[in-house]
Amino acid sequence: MRILLVEDEPDLGAALERSLKREKYVVDWVMNGTEAWEFLENPWTQYTLAIFDWLLPGITGLELCQRLRSSQNPLPVLMLTARDRLEDRVVGLDAGADDYLVKPFGMAELLARLRALQRRSPQLQPTQLQVGNLVLDYKTSTVSVLDATGTPQQIPLTAKEFQLLECFMQHPNQILSRDQILSQLWQVEVDSVSNVVAAQTRLLRRKLTQYGLDHLIETVYGMGYRFNTHESE
Repeated sequence: MRILLVEDEPDLGAALERSLKREKYVVDWVMNGTEAWEFLENPWTQYTLAIFDWLLPGITGLELCQRLRSSQNPLPVLMLTARDRLEDRVVGLDAGADDYLVKPFGMAELLARLRALQRRSPQLQPTQLQVGNLVLDYKTSTVSVLDATGTPQQIPLTAKEFQLLECFMQHPNQILSRDQILSQLWQVEVDSVSNVVAAQTRLLRRKLTQYGLDHLIETVYGMGYRFNTHESE
């Protein structure tokens, strides 16, 4: 799950980025609305949620919402602002924001509001994703393999391994290129020639091999990787 965070206060932005990453979100943090709009127009990145500060250099958070809705983009948006008047909340919601959070706020409340937006959004995700005998649980952020009796055995994964396996499980039997995986699971500033995808895939394979899933992720040379569903059954 990928979030676009647009916040020009360095301390708040850094704190939000840390908290969101702990919740296993991939976070692109930018500090002005003009750069944010460039990210939103990039066809290689698909966001699950967006967090916009109201007052931003360049394009304001309000204007970002208006642009999204005029382009028929249904991306759920949480607006952050110090404006606490009812009139301001109405303006923000009418511009296209889905929810409104007044500063200062608690991180627990922000995370709860994001979860609520996900449940209400057109991109609603199920609580679990199962492919063969692999079960990915969104509520607990865990992955388990089911034995012959259906008893789950949890596979300990890092946050990035969880995200990578989720990406593969969402596209069973499809070839995913290195660039597709990179654009979905790593922040935009990651070097496009980095070997981070190959390195992370090796680590994930090593974990899966310990649970008898030796050939689950296939390397398709010159093209990318494929998640073979018959190997997970």
